[in-house]
Amino acid sequence: MNYKRSSSLFAEAEKVIPGGVNSPVRAFKAVGGTPIFVKEAKGAYLYDEDDNRLIDYINSWGPMILGHAYEPVVNAVVEKAKKGTSFGMPTEIETKIAELAVSMVPNIDKIRFVNSGTEACMSAVRLARGFTGRDKIIKFAGCYHGHSDSFLIQAGSGAITFGTPNSPGVTEGTAKDTLLAGYNDIENVTQLLDANKEEVACIIIEPVAGNMGCIPPTAGFLKALRNLCDTHNVLLIFDEVMTGFRLAKGGAQELFNIDADIVCFGKVIGGGLPVGAFAARNEIMNYLAPLGPVYQAGTLSGNPLAMAAGLAMLNELNNDAGVFNRLAEKTAYLHKGIAEVLNANNIVHTINRIGSMISVHFDDSEVVDFETSAKGNNDTFRAFFHGMLNEGVYIAPSAFETWFVTDALSYEDLDFTIRAVNTVAKTL
Repeated sequence: MNYKRSSSLFAEAEKVIPGGVNSPVRAFKAVGGTPIFVKEAKGAYLYDEDDNRLIDYINSWGPMILGHAYEPVVNAVVEKAKKGTSFGMPTEIETKIAELAVSMVPNIDKIRFVNSGTEACMSAVRLARGFTGRDKIIKFAGCYHGHSDSFLIQAGSGAITFGTPNSPGVTEGTAKDTLLAGYNDIENVTQLLDANKEEVACIIIEPVAGNMGCIPPTAGFLKALRNLCDTHNVLLIFDEVMTGFRLAKGGAQELFNIDADIVCFGKVIGGGLPVGAFAARNEIMNYLAPLGPVYQAGTLSGNPLAMAAGLAMLNELNNDAGVFNRLAEKTAYLHKGIAEVLNANNIVHTINRIGSMISVHFDDSEVVDFETSAKGNNDTFRAFFHGMLNEGVYIAPSAFETWFVTDALSYEDLDFTIRAVNTVAKTL
């Protein structure tokens, strides 16, 4: 394919934007080459600045669950924009989407809207610390909760050591309050809690990890985590920025029948516009200002355009009883097809899937955490990525990201993708 204009635009962008991109993964550093500049998108397809059509498996990293430029969402945003784009004052639509979200998700009474998943997770941790009066948090290696200081921590030298910053600008003082656990390793979590008695405010986790590929929880892991939190009076935070309103109407809480204390949302809840939210039962949410002492604010939080997009999206999902089954069936079909052609071409691989999230790992080990995810052959992935791109299929430009399936994908699109994998597999 020809990417002449994308290459030219990237060269221009590098002069005025750090690295030429406004989010690092877009820069193709993990796979090499020049990032693709998108001109427009519709349904399951991207159209780049060189007029190439690409089947899209990123879908803006998750929110386009019903496809790009989904008409009810676009119409809602256009009509709302005609009446003003932001006021910094309360609007009725904020209450409407809050009521709908609370009705769809189990175990929450109130919800606070913010502007991103990062902001939602950052605020949820602050709320947990304020509610419990404790300072430390536990997060899991390989889980991404945004770029807030508390989350940019790498593992220490042992199971119960403090983490250390993995980005300049994050202080050692911040790092000492973040403890690192292994995903799907309940014994590791138990060690951390026993070694830091009555100091841990919360455990934050992606109930299905999406930033080391798609990694579902092993059987019983989330339930054991819930029991540990109850035993130690620690709040359990589900980061459902990816899974919320995607894996089920009520997200991972509904899918796994596990109650979290605080839930963070993003992606789908904004219908493609920048939105995040965090929610909990009354006794926790009432600790937030202006009711309580924990401060959180945002001038553009709950802005009418984002609320209009989110309300339209949630209404569509709430009123379509079959959407989550359709998504899961399409993803299972894709999984089966990819596995068959990779096996036929003797390509070593593991595929992880749950609902409409799926990832391909070029290693034959079971992928259950960051360590096993990192075993994948990155050279093979790079060749696979560029081969798929050349065939007209766009997947995440990193071996450590999940693919997202959209309901706009037809079975013809899925078959096209499987044929593309077969073509590329012969070159690997």
